[in-house]
Amino acid sequence: MHRSTGFVLSVFLFATCIFTSVSIGQKSSAEISRPVNYAVPVFRGSIELQTILDSSVQEVLNSYSAGSFKADEIAATLIDVTSSSDLKWADVHGEKRIYPASVVKMFYMAALQRQLEDKKITLSKEMERGLRDMIVDSSNEATQYILDVLTETSSGAELPQKEFEKWQYKRNRVNRFFSSLRYQNINVNQKTHCEDAYGVEQQSRNYKGENRNMLTTNATARLLAEIALRRFVSPERSDAMLALMKRDPFRKTNDTDDQSTGFTGKAIIDGKLQGVSLWSKAGWTSRSRHDAAYIETSDGLKFVLVIFTENHANDREAIPAIAAKIIRKLKESKT
Repeated sequence: MHRSTGFVLSVFLFATCIFTSVSIGQKSSAEISRPVNYAVPVFRGSIELQTILDSSVQEVLNSYSAGSFKADEIAATLIDVTSSSDLKWADVHGEKRIYPASVVKMFYMAALQRQLEDKKITLSKEMERGLRDMIVDSSNEATQYILDVLTETSSGAELPQKEFEKWQYKRNRVNRFFSSLRYQNINVNQKTHCEDAYGVEQQSRNYKGENRNMLTTNATARLLAEIALRRFVSPERSDAMLALMKRDPFRKTNDTDDQSTGFTGKAIIDGKLQGVSLWSKAGWTSRSRHDAAYIETSDGLKFVLVIFTENHANDREAIPAIAAKIIRKLKESKT
């Protein structure tokens, strides 16, 4: 099984992010600024963690009939954050660029918290409602509003080229922010939609989807780890983000795609695991099914697990099956 073995050694040496930027403009006072005291986290590759992740993914793939779930249709990243001074890392296809669906909303939430922290945006009741609905309910309309606020852009008719270049430069503001933090290989500049983008939004995607949002499980896991460690922004703002992502796997619901029960949370339900806390952001489309989860257990495990799957949108077993195996093997490794 292929994995990006050089990632841990090289990712944080890059100062740029790959994204479609059509113009260079004047820096605005509303740019999202890297915190003065921000330190890029250091992760180390762990053979033990890699073995746990590899075997868990492979065992689940092997449970499917031959060829029905291909190895290149899944990517995963596992980070052990039990010790904040020794962050252990493993990934499978962790640098593969994948359309993230609603998982991108976690990046917009983090960018907004940074602007609030810097007092470049003031939190209104309406913005507070939009932020909550974007993460708790995964509302696409709320996400469209939050991205407008972050980038000072708005949807509408297609624009003449020169006007569009100015618009697109502003829309790339979130990309520039994460690039300044040395995130790489991602594109976070598009709204999420229930159906499709139109007008300038489709123009921004370059009409054929060439400039759609793209994330890797590595970048997603890194952000979630930084939030869980309270390092991305202030501890208080980190706690606010975690509060929005807090899930209750044992809640009563008939929704098989509920973020609490339909993804990683299903592993907790099926395993009847007690004393497990879950924070997550899921995403799914007609072709993809993803989850980014942070888990703490009563016996001291603290880890981030991000799993993206493609071409298996209606498969509600693969993600929780992998998560269940990882939880069990991490627990066994502690004994």
